[in-house]
Amino acid sequence: MIKLCANLGFLWTELTLPDAIRAAKSNGFHAVECHWPYDTLHSDLTAALDETGLKMLGLNTRRGDVASGENGVAALVGRETEAREFIDESINYARAIGCDNIHVMAGVADPMNNEAQGTFTDNLKYGCKAAAVHGKTVLIEPLNKYDAPGYFLSTLDAALETIDRVAEPNLKIMFDCYHMQIMGGDLLRRYKQTADKIGHVQFASVPDRAEPDSGEIDCRWLLGEIAAAGYTGMFGAEYKPRTTTDAGIGWIKEWVGTS
Repeated sequence: MIKLCANLGFLWTELTLPDAIRAAKSNGFHAVECHWPYDTLHSDLTAALDETGLKMLGLNTRRGDVASGENGVAALVGRETEAREFIDESINYARAIGCDNIHVMAGVADPMNNEAQGTFTDNLKYGCKAAAVHGKTVLIEPLNKYDAPGYFLSTLDAALETIDRVAEPNLKIMFDCYHMQIMGGDLLRRYKQTADKIGHVQFASVPDRAEPDSGEIDCRWLLGEIAAAGYTGMFGAEYKPRTTTDAGIGWIKEWVGTS
């Protein structure tokens, strides 16, 4: 059976994060993940997780100055202190709510710049060592160049090269099928070729990043094949509802009811 995780960065955003957790439970999700939970008291989040029996699988480090277009700071030369503060904050929050994965956001930087490469590598080494003390995994995620122009990490190959440079066992790749389809396709083959480096799998329709019931990818088939290939984790539904989350949630009832 495919187990599904609701990404509350996009789903039920009209609700508080604790209430979004409750909505995910009532609609059949097996776990939740989020983007930036830091405005919510971790005690309130923990209470909702305990009440529903769901686990929070992942969260992101802060983006930095969002108003100026920042999308993470871990690859930004000269921002090392801030990057590590963000990493420490994420680890501490994850510890408080029982979350296992921290996605370290690289930011907008030139991937061909050696200083940026070195900065990202060093910050990830720092993050991996700090996370390992508490049994946490650090994730990096290639973001496609159309949705996230200029983002430091945009391809699976670049993520694999980063894994090799950092050389820490708890550094893994967030394999987001939406981004991966846009930046190369051939999803099942590429998953199988890199399975040992992948820490989490996400999905959405392509090209609209909406409910996974149409578009270029047969998401239900693909996730089943990834599971058959040995993936034992949950699949993160990180999509942007076409209207409201509740209006488009019928797909999960079909999947869960017949998986």
